[in-house]
Amino acid sequence: MFSTLEVDVRPGSGLGMFEIGCSLWNVLDILRGQQHFFPQVDVKYDPDSQTTPIIVHLRPHLDLLFSGHHQRLHTISVKKLRDPNPPLTLTYKNSVLSSSEDVLKKVGVSRMFGPTYPGEDLRYPGISFSFEEDGRGEPLKSPTAQADDRHQEVKRVIISQKSEEGERSDALDEVAECPAMAGELSQALVKVHEGITLHFYPSGSEPIRVLLGSSTAQDLTVDLGPPLRVHYKEDDRMTIHSRSSPSDADADGDYFYNYQQHGIDFLISGSTHTVKKIVLHSNVPGTPLFQRYKRCPWEIEGRPEDDEDESPPRKKFYERVEEIQHFLAPGEAPPSMILNRTDDEDGLRLPSATTRLFGYDGIILEATESGQVVSVTLF
Repeated sequence: MFSTLEVDVRPGSGLGMFEIGCSLWNVLDILRGQQHFFPQVDVKYDPDSQTTPIIVHLRPHLDLLFSGHHQRLHTISVKKLRDPNPPLTLTYKNSVLSSSEDVLKKVGVSRMFGPTYPGEDLRYPGISFSFEEDGRGEPLKSPTAQADDRHQEVKRVIISQKSEEGERSDALDEVAECPAMAGELSQALVKVHEGITLHFYPSGSEPIRVLLGSSTAQDLTVDLGPPLRVHYKEDDRMTIHSRSSPSDADADGDYFYNYQQHGIDFLISGSTHTVKKIVLHSNVPGTPLFQRYKRCPWEIEGRPEDDEDESPPRKKFYERVEEIQHFLAPGEAPPSMILNRTDDEDGLRLPSATTRLFGYDGIILEATESGQVVSVTLF
């Protein structure tokens, strides 16, 4: 026996617990706590694209489309309205729109939402109603419906942002700034050897600077709030490549502040409690760290061409590793080291488990074999 899934429809804003503009990381985190309603979750994407749109299927009723660049909820598609596993009830302004007993038909939509422009679908700002199953083929019409299309049954309900001046938004567009983004990271501007400048929504908020060797753990707590996780550095395998001896490294007691909600880790010195390293995560689907961190929208800033250059060149998180390498150091790329994050996880198999580490002065790039940058480390 399934419990009824009851959700309220908010045109241009969301559906139930899902808000347009919410991040993929947040949505999947919510779903972990709702397994009784959504026992089967499928995540689909293009493994060869850094900016692939991502579709989350919540069978049988919901498809959630996330934008390719910033991984934010763009479109919600509700289908199989009469599937009883589980029963689905849609409400709008405290009135039942559709349920197992109330079949949603064209006339019912018109009564609740009013008139709209003619077309195959009924379109209103932020919501549309389709009479086709999954958008394929011709509308399924009974003989009665053919005579009177007012009684056509609605097969899908699509919720997306309200477009300006009635324009129809493209499914591949990024999500415009909206209330669901408030307090979240909009840009992380990277300066090698210096640190990062963090910009947050809403636009115009005061940026926060984190400087290597200067900003402290207390500064991070004051500016960003307490980290979601703190753990002490235990993996010292990379010290074998260090030019200094382990006794000189003075890394005993170092610890990480993990801000998964911003896609950032900070390594803090155990002796001075200042920031030693900054790790920015791209949340690339199919990699071992996918969904452990929210996508951090980092941009590496280069040197301005002259003193009057107000917009120095930048490379962004979605650009290929070869382009960023040439940006950091024109010429032949340095030798890379191979990292397989599944070596410590017996039985775990992932399509992009192996990555390569490219080291430069003050910065390390971690990239997949297909050229997608998984993370950037500043030191």
